[in-house]
Amino acid sequence: MGQITVFSGPERRRRWSKEDRVRILSEAFSPGACVRDVARRNDLSPSLIYNWRRNLTCDVPDFAFAQAVMGEEPQSDARGAAIIVDLERVGRVSIGRSASQALVTAALKALR
Repeated sequence: MGQITVFSGPERRRRWSKEDRVRILSEAFSPGACVRDVARRNDLSPSLIYNWRRNLTCDVPDFAFAQAVMGEEPQSDARGAAIIVDLERVGRVSIGRSASQALVTAALKALR
């Protein structure tokens, strides 16, 4: 008769709750964060984090990667804006002079 080996450790295919996914995505894509380091701390593959971001749908409606103020009409304070981006069929995005470098970087990456 042959030998059978039974592995009795934790399940390798883990299930992640929506709250855990949002927490990990927020941590991984916050300014100055490294996806690889976040993945290592949470014991998962960096590719899974990118997959979650790509598949992010209406399951998490309040999740955002960058905050921007968008409006149909130009604001009267447009002179105070450092960057104004007009988006076809969407509107206008204005980033103020007092915005941090991290916020500007995140907003421009989100507009790609």
